[in-house]
Amino acid sequence: MADRVISVDETDSTNALAASMITDGSLTLPSHTAHGLAVVVVAADSQVAGHGRNGHTWISQPGSCSTISYVVRVPRAVALDETINGWLQMIAGLATLDALNGMIEASGASMIDAEHFLELKWPNDVYCHGLKLGGLLSQVVMLPPSGSAQPDSPGRDDDVALVIGVGLNLALPPTLLPTSQSTSLQLHANGLPPFTTMRDAIAAREVTGLRERLTAFIADPQGAIAALHEEMRAVCWARGRTVEAHFTDGTALAGTAVGLDNDASLILRTADGVEHTVHTADVGVL
Repeated sequence: MADRVISVDETDSTNALAASMITDGSLTLPSHTAHGLAVVVVAADSQVAGHGRNGHTWISQPGSCSTISYVVRVPRAVALDETINGWLQMIAGLATLDALNGMIEASGASMIDAEHFLELKWPNDVYCHGLKLGGLLSQVVMLPPSGSAQPDSPGRDDDVALVIGVGLNLALPPTLLPTSQSTSLQLHANGLPPFTTMRDAIAAREVTGLRERLTAFIADPQGAIAALHEEMRAVCWARGRTVEAHFTDGTALAGTAVGLDNDASLILRTADGVEHTVHTADVGVL
């Protein structure tokens, strides 16, 4: 499904590998191909220094965890516009849920019970039954200037690369879970196929989902946001819960998560009834 697949046995981080290849010109990014919006996959069987948000690490196990980055070209005006670019992360999360649920359904597998379903914990975690099953990290990488590594791509100076890293625990046994708050898909579903079958089926669906969703968002960001709001309302793990947002400066804010703002920030209502907009933070349940 992807326009190009770069697969390695081992790397520090698939996001870092993708960014390095874009910068040195070894990974070229056309804007569109016969499939539509071009999507390049950078995958590793083993990722030894995976990155999370705010300097966190992502621990994975070969043969049990999917570590893949998806790379697309998007207009600079979309990627750097703080009034809308938060939705790019939400789109990546929704595409991941679609891919996981699609793989489960297509393989004839099923979740263990009605309480074991997939959600998104704002801003970048995949949750199942209140536990972290996966994480996403999106970053913008500047493309080489026109006339250097990739001179044949029109409009290059108006575009940037969006690298979306997706790490998923698919077949990780309980004894290898990195924390008490993490989980693996095989612990919540019956009848799943082998790991490599799951990984490839999810990746194929993720490519298709990202291509379709990003194409629609780039064409009409404001028009797409209303629909994204409704989708997130149904799968936002924090919504309606009393949570605490931890900020990078060491402060924290507790309140009830009531939804997302128009720029995809989280809205917290504190005990005094005041609503606060959280643009970036680690969020945990109280």
